[in-house]
Amino acid sequence: MDYGTYRGVLTLIILVLFIVIVVWAFSKRSKTRFDSAANAIFEDEKEHNKTISNEEKGSEK
Repeated sequence: MDYGTYRGVLTLIILVLFIVIVVWAFSKRSKTRFDSAANAIFEDEKEHNKTISNEEKGSEK
C-alpha cells in the first residue's frame, strides 16, 4: 500500500467518525442529558440568588 491509499483510508475513518458524532449529538436518547446541561447555568443562578437573599436577611438583623 502506498501513501495515497493510507490517506484514503484515514479520510474514510475520519468521515465515519464524524457521522457517528453527528448521529450521537442529535439522537433522542441524548436530548434530555443535553437539555439538563444547557439549563444548569440557570439553576446555579437561582442558587446564587437564594444565597444573596439569605445574606441580606442576615445583615438586616
